Amino acid sequence: MTFNIIRNTILTLFAMAIVCPPVARAQWLQFGGPNRNFTVDTEGLADKWPDNGPRKLWNRELGDGYTAICVDGDRLYTMYRAGDHEYAVSLDAKTGDTVWEYKYPVEVEQGMIQFGPGPHSTPLIVGERIFTVGITMRMFCFDKRSGSVLWKRDLAKEFGASVPGRGYSASPIAYKNTVILPVGGDDTKGQSIVAFSQSDGKVAWKNHDFQITHASPILIKLAGKTHLVVFMGAQVAGLNPDNGDLIWSHPHKTMYGANLSTPLWNGDDLIFCSAAYDSGARVIRLKNESGKTVTEELWFSKKLRIHHGNAIRVGDHILGSSGDFGPAFLTALDFKTGDVAWRQRGFSKATCLYADGKVIILDEDGNLTLATATNDKLDILSQCQIAERIAWTTPTLVGKTLYIRDRTRIWALDIG
Repeated sequence: MTFNIIRNTILTLFAMAIVCPPVARAQWLQFGGPNRNFTVDTEGLADKWPDNGPRKLWNRELGDGYTAICVDGDRLYTMYRAGDHEYAVSLDAKTGDTVWEYKYPVEVEQGMIQFGPGPHSTPLIVGERIFTVGITMRMFCFDKRSGSVLWKRDLAKEFGASVPGRGYSASPIAYKNTVILPVGGDDTKGQSIVAFSQSDGKVAWKNHDFQITHASPILIKLAGKTHLVVFMGAQVAGLNPDNGDLIWSHPHKTMYGANLSTPLWNGDDLIFCSAAYDSGARVIRLKNESGKTVTEELWFSKKLRIHHGNAIRVGDHILGSSGDFGPAFLTALDFKTGDVAWRQRGFSKATCLYADGKVIILDEDGNLTLATATNDKLDILSQCQIAERIAWTTPTLVGKTLYIRDRTRIWALDIG
């Protein structure tokens, strides 16, 4: 009888292993999420929230900063500043309790303090390592579980780079066994984009004389080849991620060198980029002609001027918050024509993400909005105030848990 029970138990477990797929590990490993485009493949989100907002799982004080929150299983990873020190920190995803943190002294200039002295750059998780870059361009590689430092680089000192006036903001990206990020500045001839070995921090390659940028790079696939897209200086450009060689380039002039918003790829052949201060937005088409990649400008418009927020793709439209120091309109443009589909008042400057057919919007005053976007309008399903000013960090969504932060505090919300 005992043998039959054991046999039946084994058979049941074997059947379950075949029928039930493995549960995916909860992950948001980099700036912009799984595909670096602020879009998440998830289902089962609520169609409406209670009047006082989604159920709060936990919240806690964290410290100054606008670094987005990365998630890997039961751990969160981000950065903050307290006093004269900058911190890389790992938190328990269920409670928000600190698991480990690493601090180092950082001197900030007056211009960095005006709106909060950072940090701004979002960590990158690859395997058992996590990579961070602070406001003064100090780069670290940590063991993600223990927080021990595996290697570090001082990018400003080692490469003669000029730290931007508001502090460094670009987020690193992984390619093969390297981690790539902008390092450019006035004194960085031939090394404005640098790829480091993930294992030991040694330079794999460095290239170009582009001006420093706040925009984070992305990787795209075109005709079977991978391009590293950077928005630096007065151009958006595609590079060979194996060596940094230029594949294509297209002009996009910005005022004050304010390349702040990361380019958006439509997954086929179109690249969108935008900047504020009257710099406007454009979409270029990438074409393969005689083995070379050439660019064709489809449209330019000043109807969408993204400051330090982000753009998302919803169907055939680009959606983003347009404005810098004046009114901000949530705006939708046709990806291929640049025609305005709609403009929505009632938001201050905002960041957003797209999941389960819904748009989640966090504006800088701490208002959190759940909406759906059609070709004609934005339908607001729920709206509440969660955070406080200044909430500039793009939300993170893993499964049905939404993580948001303002300048000094972090929340975990159940939006299932």
